[in-house]
This record gives sequence, structure tokens and C-alpha cells, in this order.
Amino acid sequence: MIDICMAHTMHKIAGIDYSLCGPCICVFEGGGRFTFDDCCFYFLTDTKKYAKRFMGNIHGEMFSEWNVDMERYQSIADWAVDILKGMHQVSLEGYAYSATGKVFHIAENTGVLKYKLFQEGIPVTIIPPTEVKKFGSGKGNADKQMMHHAFVKETGIDLKSLMTPDKKDVGSPVSDIIDSYYICKKMHTDLLVSSL
Repeated sequence: MIDICMAHTMHKIAGIDYSLCGPCICVFEGGGRFTFDDCCFYFLTDTKKYAKRFMGNIHGEMFSEWNVDMERYQSIADWAVDILKGMHQVSLEGYAYSATGKVFHIAENTGVLKYKLFQEGIPVTIIPPTEVKKFGSGKGNADKQMMHHAFVKETGIDLKSLMTPDKKDVGSPVSDIIDSYYICKKMHTDLLVSSL
């Protein structure tokens, strides 16, 4: 059973940085100012030392075992939907059209999640990756290091030093947490603007 940390407030929204190797979800509840402390983060990892709780609001969990690709897609989507049940709105980072590698696997994986969210009646907004990067760092082509720098400047929290001090560069799960944070914050900002 997933340990969901939720405050008692009005709106429940989530930003999803969805992938095959490092999916992460940022859940925010409230109608006021968006802050790191009012968010809960959930991510999957294949590295045991990251499968734990950090700072009280960051929850790492090991991937489920799988034998075939579709079993993998289903287990990731089921994990996500368990967290996302009851959300008023979710935002999902769109496809990076310049991506290379297993692009069809990525699309199939994301398609399973979108279908399950549709079945749950949870509205989904797609935000292009360039918009997420520009919103977070001011640059639409920001790399992981730039996004981390913007996050530290905004929140005062150095997730890389806290979670992955042995890594030279910013990587998973830190970059996934930061991306999900800005996906969720962008949606929160857009919802506030649309309500004016």
C-alpha cells in the first residue's frame, strides 16, 4: 500500500514526469501559493538506496518485477493511478519530439497511463517539455543542471546533495522530482490564471 501524504485542502492536482526508467509524480493540494512543502513526491527507481523516504515528503519505491514490456507498462501505470485517484486535474509532460532511442516504447508506456486516467475520469493536460523548462528556469532548452540550479534558487533545497551526493551530474531521481515539481507548478499557475 502506498503511503500518500495529503493535507486537508480544496484542490488536488498532480504533475507527472512519466518515463520508463524514472517516473515521478508531484502532488499538490490547495488553492493558494504553490510551495515545495505543500507537495508530496512519489518516484520509482531500480536503485535500492533511493527506495526510501527523503525529507518527509519524497517517497521512493522500487520498480515491480516484469517479464514483458506490456507488464512493465501496466505496473508503472497502476502505481501512478493508485497515487492519482481523487485528483481534480493532472498534467503530463508531452513527448520530446527530438528524442531518440526507444521512442515507441515511451509512447506505448504513456498511452497505457493516459488510458487508465481516462477510465478513472481524471482530466489530463499535456504540457510541452520546452514550456516546463522555460517556466522552471527561464530557458526552453534548459538542461538538468540548469533546472536543478533554478529549483535550488527557488526553494533553497539542494536535492542533489541530499539524495545523490555521490553522483557528479544531476540525474535520476533528482531531475525527475524537479521536472514533476515544475510540471505541477505550471499547471497550478495556469489554473489560477484561467480562474481570473
